[in-house]
Amino acid sequence: MSHPPFSPDHARAARLRIGLAPEQVVAAMGQLGVQRPVAAVLSWEAGVVAPSEAELFALADALWCAVPELMALRPRSLREHRLARKFTAVRLAQRIGMDADEYARAEKDHRWGGTDRQTLCLADALGLEPDELLSVIRRAGDLDGLLRQAVEGRWKQHTTPLARLAGAPEHRVAQALRTLHQEYAGFNERYMGHLVARNDNARLREIATERAGWLHNLTDRFLHLVGHDAGPPL
Repeated sequence: MSHPPFSPDHARAARLRIGLAPEQVVAAMGQLGVQRPVAAVLSWEAGVVAPSEAELFALADALWCAVPELMALRPRSLREHRLARKFTAVRLAQRIGMDADEYARAEKDHRWGGTDRQTLCLADALGLEPDELLSVIRRAGDLDGLLRQAVEGRWKQHTTPLARLAGAPEHRVAQALRTLHQEYAGFNERYMGHLVARNDNARLREIATERAGWLHNLTDRFLHLVGHDAGPPL
């Protein structure tokens, strides 16, 4: 599991706002059952390394602030909403009556396949409003699938359905898809260029890894391009 989103600047600002020294933060986290050295807090604030999920939850409690403040974002993805409510993946899976591995796959692949009951339990556990729930489910399923088809093929034909799913104007969706298609094509051009030039396999693996990471964050990238204020379709 990768580290959660984290803002060193927001963490430091939160600590200074309540007047705590790093040693006091460590002591407060220790009382919560998370034992870490002072160097860990300093490393987080310096941006050297990000805290784990357990460390993030304890740090938020120690600093008397909400988890999203330390992540410096408004939760949109399934994982971000889970983190905001301080659930581990296993605990949330148990809460909604879903197999832990199945839930982990849903979060990792951005594809929600829960039953109606599990979906309602998810909304209750994460405190999701109807539009937020629709956004999470939509983004985790059809939206991601259509986006992959758009960047890998002819993006124009996907403009209208993606505009409906994202609740955004078609002209903004078209601009976003054109950008994404160009970015994806850039990965392929770089890969083929190094392949033809018979460069070392390490460089090819590096490009492939970059492309995989880009695809994993494709939905978030798309929503950023069309605007974070895009709401559910009418």
